[in-house]
Amino acid sequence: MCGIFGSYRFGESAPGADIGRAMAASLRHRGPDAGGTYQSRRAMLGNQRLAIVDLSDASNQPLTSDDGGIVVVQNGEIYNFVELREELRSAGVRFTTSGDTEVILRAFEHWGPSFVSRLNGMFAIAVLEVEEERLFLYRDRLGVKPLYLAGGFAHGQVLFASEIKALLEAGWPVTPDLSAIAQYLALNYIPAPATAFVGIRHLPPGAMAVITAQGVAVERYWSLSDITPQPDMSEAEAKAGLLTLLDDATRIRMRSDASFGAFLSGGLDSSSVVGFMSMYQTEPVRTYAIGFDDPRFDESAWAALAARRFGTTHRTQVMQPEAVDLWPQMIWHCDQPHGDVSFMPMLQVSALAAQDVKMVLTGDGGDELFGGYEKCLDIFPGGSVDALEEGWEDRYAKQSGLLSDAALLAGDLRAAWDASDPHAPLADAIRAFEGHNPINRLLMAETQMLLPGNNLVKPDRMAMAHSLEVRSPFLDYRMAEFAFAMPGALKLRGGHTKWIYKSAVEPLLGRDLTWRKKQMFTVPVGEWFRQRLASYCRAMLCDGRLEARGLFDAAGIAALLDSHIAGAANNTRILRALISLEIWFRLFVDRDPVMLAAAQRAPQGIAA
Repeated sequence: MCGIFGSYRFGESAPGADIGRAMAASLRHRGPDAGGTYQSRRAMLGNQRLAIVDLSDASNQPLTSDDGGIVVVQNGEIYNFVELREELRSAGVRFTTSGDTEVILRAFEHWGPSFVSRLNGMFAIAVLEVEEERLFLYRDRLGVKPLYLAGGFAHGQVLFASEIKALLEAGWPVTPDLSAIAQYLALNYIPAPATAFVGIRHLPPGAMAVITAQGVAVERYWSLSDITPQPDMSEAEAKAGLLTLLDDATRIRMRSDASFGAFLSGGLDSSSVVGFMSMYQTEPVRTYAIGFDDPRFDESAWAALAARRFGTTHRTQVMQPEAVDLWPQMIWHCDQPHGDVSFMPMLQVSALAAQDVKMVLTGDGGDELFGGYEKCLDIFPGGSVDALEEGWEDRYAKQSGLLSDAALLAGDLRAAWDASDPHAPLADAIRAFEGHNPINRLLMAETQMLLPGNNLVKPDRMAMAHSLEVRSPFLDYRMAEFAFAMPGALKLRGGHTKWIYKSAVEPLLGRDLTWRKKQMFTVPVGEWFRQRLASYCRAMLCDGRLEARGLFDAAGIAALLDSHIAGAANNTRILRALISLEIWFRLFVDRDPVMLAAAQRAPQGIAA
């Protein structure tokens, strides 16, 4: 796990060393163990390293080929590097390190730019062919690792980095993209490739960018659309395949030369991962959880039950209302507004785990692959697709999103909303997966949009704020290919979400953990807004600064807040999204010194 950055100049001038230093400094939290840059006539590549595999200096980056013709930096881990190294050695390739980054270098030398199709991992990779002045940028298939680009031929250069803040440090101007912000208010996240900044785009999952002196070309090397449905797959085949893949995906994600553990919420996915981890360790798995005083949100008892079942060494931290002090840090590390306040307990549990380990396994991705959200049963009652009406894709996007109309918006933001349908990215993604069962079409769209747009941002940015690597077995591309070849009807059955998955893992987890009612991993912030945080809400939304932006109906927002505090309505989701957006404006647009000081304070640790 690391942070990468760099630039490519289309003119004759080389990138300045000061830009590299500024970008490196902004990403040091992602890789505090080592740093380095390489500069050619046109290109600059840099890395901040968090050492997990091969802890020696020999695997510090950038890595350069023996003849100096190829230079590599990467963020992430290649889980099948052991098998790839042996395959390359059998072909006569010589290795000088035991790390996975050299496997990338040798694989590119041996197989060329298409080598990426052989990788099983989470990664953002930059490969420079020095003499050809050709730069390749790769992002993993499901978008676990981020990679942002700014500029292009018309701008004279391309900048790239693991986080947006590095692009801003390189001099990219801050201009809010109001169309993207409209999509944020419609969906509760900004769908890739858009970002909240004009001119900055997210390289799509499963994509590669090829940059030469003639310009930039982006193409897909892998897509969910290429998965072939297997409507005749039996229940037995589905269970066996699921367990085999989850077992192997967990096993290869435990390859580490640094200490590691797991996040354990007590939910189905994290409990399953810990169960498989326990089969490969003689020592107890170290597990970490966050709890709440409010029993409607607290899963810590279930996490403790799973910990006892698998004999883990378990630690829990209870989150208090004062934790909203973390909100500026959360937005700062995300670089963009995110309305999902579960980012804050993720920030805290990462601090807890980072006291003991450098890497954790998680259950991220299981809900999207196997239909774990209750909203799936709202659109497919009992798992049936028979009652679907024309346009159901648009209705789902609106019902599962945030704002359904522009009533709260004003000025240029209202115009941006009206200029296009901000719910369309999700609805169009559902429609795009023709030939699949409607249940899988919906889940494939959420995997393509929600996962990289929000759910994978959370573990990456919040854990990396504490220099902690996160790995999820469910995000193995083989698992995704199997899950979406599987009939959708096996996922929703008898009023149960994840039916086939639950049926498969019940012998591992036991009935209580397997079939308990799902609780969302979130924060009781709506209750806190009515009590100890009421004045905080008014300070953020009603002090005149939000109104002065000319983008919102201030009276409408005040009415929303009043009705929520009075208990007449539950406006938690829109209030927290608006607060996140206002914090983002104050941090990145206003450069408010008070907010910046709160955000850039060293991430808060957890009492031992």
